[in-house]
Parts: sequence; C-alpha cells; structure tokens
Amino acid sequence: MNNLKTFFACFALIALAACNMENNSGNNYQDRMDLATAWVTAGNTGKAEAMEMIEKNMAEDGVVAGNRYVGMGFIWNPDEAGMTVTYIIPESPASKSLEIGDSFVEVAGVRVSDDNRNRLGFRGKPGEEINAVVLRNGEEVAITVARGAVRQMSSKSQILENMSEGDAEGWGPDEFNIIETSATEDGVVWVLSWTKFTEDATGIEANAYTATRFVFNDEGKVSRIANLTEDRFVLEQQGYSITR
Repeated sequence: MNNLKTFFACFALIALAACNMENNSGNNYQDRMDLATAWVTAGNTGKAEAMEMIEKNMAEDGVVAGNRYVGMGFIWNPDEAGMTVTYIIPESPASKSLEIGDSFVEVAGVRVSDDNRNRLGFRGKPGEEINAVVLRNGEEVAITVARGAVRQMSSKSQILENMSEGDAEGWGPDEFNIIETSATEDGVVWVLSWTKFTEDATGIEANAYTATRFVFNDEGKVSRIANLTEDRFVLEQQGYSITR
C-alpha cells in the first residue's frame, strides 16, 4: 500500500513538474491557478462554499468527467421498492438495452426482491454479459447487457442538483492540504491535494492524494474538470482486498 501511495504521489508530482517545465512563465495563467486552488479548497471546505464556487466560476456548458469504472451505467432509487431504472448514463452499455422506467424482475436467473437487490450479479469483467428480465410498459421483456467501461459526464446543472441533496453537516475531510498548483503552456491547470477522512460506516481513517485537472474557456470560466484519485489505495486502507 505504501508503494502505491508513493507511486501515485510521485506520478502526480512529476506531471506537475512537467507542467512547470513546459510553462516558463506560470504567471501567464496565475489567475487560472488561483481559481483552481480556490475551487479545490472550497470543495473540501463546505457545501455552501462548493456550490457558490461552481455557480460563479463554471461555464454554463461546463462538464465534470467522473472516474471510469466497469459496469452497466444505470441508476435506480434504493429508497423505493423494487429496482426501477431512474437514470441511464449516455453511451453506457445500459443505454443499448435499458429504458428509464424499466423495473428488474429477474437478474441472471434470480428473481429480484427488496432483500436481494443489493446482491445481484451485476459485477464482473468487461465484456461479460448478463441476462435479465425487466417489466416495461406492463410487459416482461428479456434483455442482455454486456459489462463495459462507464464514465459519467455531468453538466453544471446536474452537479449543483446532486450537491443540493448532500449533507452539509458531514461535508469535507478531517484534514486537507494543497500540495502544488501548476499550469501547462496552453493554460490547463493541475492541482495536487491531500485529504484525510473517516469512513462513516466503520470509523476507519484513510488518506489519499488527488490530482485535479482544470480546463478553461476564453472567458476564464471552468469548462471541464477531471480527477485522478487513489481509489484502490483508499479501499486497501479500509481493509478491503482487491481481486478480479
């Protein structure tokens, strides 16, 4: 685990050092660097601060690129009975077979119930297919979905809507530091930060580095954000074993 942490930190620092080498005058983009630093700081400070930063400084057509994962690419509401699709990520495997409103009846030969819906066989390697039956417009329909790479691209309005439902009281890590901020010669800004936090369910402390990439439009608004995080390292700190 320490080796992974060291590798990630070195990788991020090397990337930032390369930014400095390419940009002999970082002050050319000092305003962007200051904004990116303030953005990351706000996101780790509080709900109100994070939402205000996005409202004021994100372009209306800006996007946040989520981390990629292997899966189906659909969302359902766990607070409602059954397992009904409420959202499908565009261009995901689920977008080829599912429709919003589909309610799962059977997954991989197992009838869906409120007791087993969190243990159904949706996980697996890329390319593996899962057979299911959904209730669509009052009729049972057989579908097949192949697992694949999924990445959620969230708009400004979607991000603000999701954040509005977050818990302001539990917002932010236990500790937070900005390690370095740098810009490339074409004005892309990278921010390397470190956080320590406590996992709610177990009370276990964990820490992680995150490299955040900011792209700006001609008006100086943030048009795209993406993060490189230590997800696996965090899970291992909490006692999980990562296997295939």
